[in-house]
Amino acid sequence: MKRLLCLALLLFPLAAGALQSRLSHSLSPYLRMHAEDPVQWRPWGREALEEARRTGKPIYISSGYFACYWCHVMQRESYRNPEVARLLNQWFVPVKVDRELNPALDEHLIDFVERTRGSAGWPLNVFLTPEGYPMAGMTYLPRDQFEQVLRRFHALWEKQGDLLRGLARKGLDELVSARKREGGGASETVDAARLRRRFVDAALRRADGLDGGFGQQSRFPMAVQLRALLALKGGERKKEVEEFLRLTLRRMAQGGLRDQIAGGFFRYTVDPQWTTPHYEKMLYTQALLALLYLQAAEALHRPAFREVAFDTLDFVVREMRSGEGGYVASFSAVDAEGVEGGGYLWSRGELESLFPPETLKQVLRHWRFPRWRSGEPSLPLAGKSLAEMAADLGVSQEEMKKRAALWRQRLLQARARRRPPVDDKRLAGWNGLLLAALSEASAAPGGQRFRGPAKALAGYLMRVHWTGKRLLRVPSRGEEIVPGSLEDYAYVAWGLERWAAVSGDAAAGRLERELLGSAWRLFHDAAGWRGASESLLPGMPAAPAQEDGALPSPAAVVVGLSLREKEPSMLRQEARKALRLARPRVQSTPFWYASWVVLLAAPEEVGSFKTPGRPAG
Repeated sequence: MKRLLCLALLLFPLAAGALQSRLSHSLSPYLRMHAEDPVQWRPWGREALEEARRTGKPIYISSGYFACYWCHVMQRESYRNPEVARLLNQWFVPVKVDRELNPALDEHLIDFVERTRGSAGWPLNVFLTPEGYPMAGMTYLPRDQFEQVLRRFHALWEKQGDLLRGLARKGLDELVSARKREGGGASETVDAARLRRRFVDAALRRADGLDGGFGQQSRFPMAVQLRALLALKGGERKKEVEEFLRLTLRRMAQGGLRDQIAGGFFRYTVDPQWTTPHYEKMLYTQALLALLYLQAAEALHRPAFREVAFDTLDFVVREMRSGEGGYVASFSAVDAEGVEGGGYLWSRGELESLFPPETLKQVLRHWRFPRWRSGEPSLPLAGKSLAEMAADLGVSQEEMKKRAALWRQRLLQARARRRPPVDDKRLAGWNGLLLAALSEASAAPGGQRFRGPAKALAGYLMRVHWTGKRLLRVPSRGEEIVPGSLEDYAYVAWGLERWAAVSGDAAAGRLERELLGSAWRLFHDAAGWRGASESLLPGMPAAPAQEDGALPSPAAVVVGLSLREKEPSMLRQEARKALRLARPRVQSTPFWYASWVVLLAAPEEVGSFKTPGRPAG
């Protein structure tokens, strides 16, 4: 037995090294960037779970994504530190996860950490028993603190491993029970008008009447809730809702959330005044905000909002389109030198070298650089509008637009030398959201230029991500195949439905219906909705209604699309049943189930626009 143990210890580094080499050839740039860490990362999957159960070592899962600033910081400080790596390799089975490839797993772990610590984010780091029960979790920690946590946890595991196993099992049972209780708290069924009022009241309680948006700290766009407010029309508080929406949309478009030079939106700002962004640019952010501004242009009678949507989509088509088809996932928050936002910040000296003094005066009226007051490079914010500047200078607005276009072109040429690193994954679901946005834009006044990109993207999704039998989350390469999650089936179906509606593409309509049928079969049963068709860990969530997050609830998207289907009727029947089961949870906390509220309280507003009906397939 001792000889076998010695042999296993000798072979173990070779096995870990082989697994680590798989990171270097991963479909995920995030995993590839960790391939050279001294930590012997395993990719997520059955092999890592089987190794933990065989060796009796706890699992350490670190989940993050390429564009995440603090993920880069923790890698630099901890995962490339030899001593930290030695502890992780010796005491744990370390697993590195790209949350964008494993959204259901990440959702499960995020929920655990939020419930046990009060908040969660990325990098998300969780200790699990060898059987897969979560024991403790955390987000970013500086290296010294992280090393202390590893040592303390190992000492506790060595002394009381069986106790920790038991507590973890009990804790997961309580977590699953809590999820079930949250779905059945409402004792009455409220009508559509009361549910609409509950949602609007909940939203306005959280609304910031001074700066727009929700909450008082970091400011996320929360596009799903804003679109729901537009769809529900505010009821008795219509005027108040519309004023809040106009304020929020204006502040988001003019502040630091939006890249004033190239177009496109950052993921969020770190302050409630929308001034300082967290500089990552996500494909889904662009798609959802383009849809929001298109919807707002119609609902609030503000054509300027449509131009914001067009500008956002112009940025995506110009800078995020992959040469292999489809669109990349994100641009990193850090530049090639590891500086957060480095590609977007300008010093005064840089602008003085680009423009003559008289031109620079005009440039600095059109864009503001607030951090120059403290002597730091600054992100440009919106200043005077072109209409105001044209009036001040006594020139036509057309002339002013030409000047601003030349200024922007010069700035973009200078900025091209410091393009942020790109996550080149092409995620089916996020591309599906973009297809919905491009399709809607192509049907809007002045949006004809988006018809070609929409058609090409629809063809790409049908040709590359659909195998004829199943949907792939990312295009396959070699033996690595990542099956589609619920969000992939939901969002690709949404995009295809929108494209079929505006174009009459019968093939897109047929595949949309096939994807909906597959989504019900693969991700829904008597327990509710699951994010993945296969759950490798115990207690992976299944719920009658999934919350909205940064992305709309994929289950709500499937239900909404199914309600609109004429054939097969089975889809409508399943959708009506699912809505009945979801209602108690939606009624209890409507703000976090905005997509479901729209389905229950304003089903006629499920689509963004009254687009032409889809032809029969």
